[in-house]
Amino acid sequence: MINKVEEISFNLGELTLAGLAFGDKNDELLLCLHGWLDNAASFLPLMPYLKGKRVIALDWPGHGLSSHRSADAHYHFIDYVYDLLLLWETNQWKKIDIVAHSMGGMISSAFSAAFPEKVKSLTLLDSIGFMSSDAQESTEHLRKGMLSRLKNNTDITSISKKKKVHPSLKSAVNARVQVSDLSFEQAKLLVERGIIEEKNGFIWRSDSRLRNSSAYRLTLGQAKQFIQDISIPVQLIYGDKGLSFVQSGLKEFAPLFSQFTSHKLMGGHHFHMENPEATSRQILEFIS
Repeated sequence: MINKVEEISFNLGELTLAGLAFGDKNDELLLCLHGWLDNAASFLPLMPYLKGKRVIALDWPGHGLSSHRSADAHYHFIDYVYDLLLLWETNQWKKIDIVAHSMGGMISSAFSAAFPEKVKSLTLLDSIGFMSSDAQESTEHLRKGMLSRLKNNTDITSISKKKKVHPSLKSAVNARVQVSDLSFEQAKLLVERGIIEEKNGFIWRSDSRLRNSSAYRLTLGQAKQFIQDISIPVQLIYGDKGLSFVQSGLKEFAPLFSQFTSHKLMGGHHFHMENPEATSRQILEFIS
């Protein structure tokens, strides 16, 4: 199957988005969008089961093989929404189906609310609603975000700025396993795409600025308004051992969707890698 996967890229001007594609180019497009600090390889286990679809899995900016944002930019949530808008305009895409995991689900939800004419359906994988906070916490978020940015300023050379060097690929994979619910083989798929070998060993490709604290959060009212404005069909698939954020989000956000269904599968936050056949079956049933 891996031999049939194609490396692709999209030039968006200041950025180049890399990705993986699978399936007949004449089939209907299915766009897959990964979560924070993952990459397009998280959808490799799904690809052979998504029969009859042209599957494109993207690397978000700063992730995988995609460009990092310029030195004077940062990774604001709303800028990812603009990346999607540019992607549609560049390719002159019409309405297409989206499958999105974790952070990718939040971005896709905001995009679907603002641009319903561009999205046919949205499948959320262990992701619902948005991270939000009380309006009274806005100043504290701003302070923490600015201090985090200052500490990790790309112009400051310090020992703390240097990325951790792993002596081997196995070391890097084990490090990823320790901070996730992934098996060694699942983590290896992500690490192989998300790491680069240098003279002294292996370092992560991802932009260090992705770990900066956010300088702002949506209020719950804003988050709910985005969900209420989603007019397309939405399904949530979540793992029985997935994020607790999703369990609470079901109560908070599910009643706000105009067309919504949900399904629980066995697995953790990356259940789509653990249980790709059942996940793909549910995706295809929904979008057909």
